[in-house]
Amino acid sequence: MPGLWPERWIVTGGRGAGKTTFCGRVAEWARDAGWRVAGLLSPARLERGEKIGIEALDLHSGARRLLATRGGEGGVRWGEWSFDPSTIAWGNRVLRSLAGCDLLVIDEIGPLELEKGEGWSAALPLLQEGRYRLALAVVRPEYALGQFLRWPGSCLITIPGPRETGWLAEHFSDVFLRLLGSGSERHR
Repeated sequence: MPGLWPERWIVTGGRGAGKTTFCGRVAEWARDAGWRVAGLLSPARLERGEKIGIEALDLHSGARRLLATRGGEGGVRWGEWSFDPSTIAWGNRVLRSLAGCDLLVIDEIGPLELEKGEGWSAALPLLQEGRYRLALAVVRPEYALGQFLRWPGSCLITIPGPRETGWLAEHFSDVFLRLLGSGSERHR
């Protein structure tokens, strides 16, 4: 059924809805099924239940770096967050070095990428090139429609909230794996 099923999925939802958790769980199940998983996940760094930072996780190598801190000094600023330029450069090198994969995850595309040309800027051409069987691109709600129109044939997944994240990830992982098969069938 490849060809009938969208290769690129835009994952959106409000702050704290569980977009990163959703992508992380789908990546785990895909890896367990033998898929080659790559891309960047941006999990929260928590202290006593409060989000104090954002990390960048290379899903292929497992390498992890601090991407942003709340109220930090210097770096690339957006709102209350200060993004580390060296981690942004590292993440873009990770994305540019990808030769292809079964599942590509980009978490997230937002104002840094779309308004400032910064952040995970290497993600936009990578998503367009299609060197993957399936891609999950986390996009802020205010940018989701524009990206949906920019990438014809994409589908949109809206995560309504953290309580729904687990069953949505399980459902979509099951559907993805059934329709697209095992990881032994490499794409491109």
